Amino acid sequence: MANALEVKGVSVIYGEGTPFRKAALNNISTVFPQGEITGIIGHTGSGKSTLASLLNGLAKPTEGEILLFGESIWAKPKEMKKIRSRVGLVFQYPEYQLFDETVESDIAFGPKNLGLDEIEIKKRIRLAADFCGLSDKELKKSPFELSGGQKRRAAIAGVLAMRPEVLVLDEPAAGLDPKGREEILQGLTEYKKEFGATLLIISHSMEDIAKYADRILVMKEGEIFMQGGVEEIFMQAEKLFDANLDLPQITKLFIELKKRSICQSTDVYTVGYAKKEIEKALSR
Repeated sequence: MANALEVKGVSVIYGEGTPFRKAALNNISTVFPQGEITGIIGHTGSGKSTLASLLNGLAKPTEGEILLFGESIWAKPKEMKKIRSRVGLVFQYPEYQLFDETVESDIAFGPKNLGLDEIEIKKRIRLAADFCGLSDKELKKSPFELSGGQKRRAAIAGVLAMRPEVLVLDEPAAGLDPKGREEILQGLTEYKKEFGATLLIISHSMEDIAKYADRILVMKEGEIFMQGGVEEIFMQAEKLFDANLDLPQITKLFIELKKRSICQSTDVYTVGYAKKEIEKALSR
């Protein structure tokens, strides 16, 4: 499988040569396979958001390089606009990215800048709105009339309308109620399937990552602490406590059940899997 993005020996150093020197990222290397969802998790200050800002050239690493489908994104700095249309970045508070008179015109802004015709722009607006659960009525409103959750949807739709090959999302579902979280993350998954896109989702919610990700990247103090498939990471569930991470409630339950010799597995991270393991234990 090809890699959509590759991070090679990347460091980000602030205050180099001063007593205040700080490494936000310290010589990290990893890959993000094409067409997969990678969940990026870590405690506050672990370097997640710094990494996100590097992936579409919003910031430049102090050392190392970022490759997009095998080519350095900084090979042609004057063409960075093209990179940013291919790697979409949704900030932690995307609602602050809204600025136009209506939600519809806000979503249209990116496609217009790509030089697309009106028919294609309208098609993209409609599809992006569908992925994000925005109604026709909401499209006609001012972004500033929307609720916090609707603003979040509108901002994400604006990025999806650009049809990025890679989508980097920093806490896309933070602050939403469970139904809203489910709708946003499900819509993003559908976008991935429809266009074969690669998704990187930064989240503090282990439940969300366990449910939607194919791979997990765990960060701690500017370095990669663990990385691998979801099952592989949760097989080492107790190690995640060392990265100051809160495990899914269902995984915590199975760690306690193992201590009491009721179940042997601790790599349980979904309710469906938990049901099978409990039925197995009861049948012994």
